Amino acid sequence: MNEEWRAAQRVFAAAAGWFVDMADRVGDRWAEPGLGEWDVRALVGHTSRSLLTVEEYLARPTDTVDVASTSAYYVATRAIAAGPGVAQRGRDAGTALGEDPVAGVREIAARVLPVVAAADGTELLTTIAGGMRLADYLPTRSFELTVHTLDLAAALDVAAQPPPDAAREAMRLVADLAVHDGTAATILLATTGRRGLPPGFTVL
Repeated sequence: MNEEWRAAQRVFAAAAGWFVDMADRVGDRWAEPGLGEWDVRALVGHTSRSLLTVEEYLARPTDTVDVASTSAYYVATRAIAAGPGVAQRGRDAGTALGEDPVAGVREIAARVLPVVAAADGTELLTTIAGGMRLADYLPTRSFELTVHTLDLAAALDVAAQPPPDAAREAMRLVADLAVHDGTAATILLATTGRRGLPPGFTVL
């Protein structure tokens, strides 16, 4: 097991733990606005899928690698991510958390984290974009956990910073996508105070 994979496991565990802790701060605010058309429950449900899909996709092994990197996954799934099904899956996942959503989130994390801890990263799984190595897929889940926990903190009006390693990994992925798309200059100029980002700018 190489150090890069061990680091990915640590980042995933840290991001998942941060998400669980933030969900515990919701209290009785599940029906309040979350993100876009989601309420807080749906946002938490969608974020929980960052854990659930690891479990789901590992149960669908494959012999082929169709998506060779973490950034390539995001490029390959842009059309899917922009589709209407994402919003409904978030609502459905929120409903599936049951009467005690925090307990539901904790149960999911308690089930999935040991599976990832026991893996070696070479496992081939079937994602919505095709076959991938777990070592390449897992950072997409850490990214989603990190960004959507920030969304949840914003919805709850809670000041929050992601775990440092999760933040670094997320920023590296943003950089990779920006270079792929030819928008690195836009981000560099914005983050060094030269100019603001264009309205609606995203690397996703």
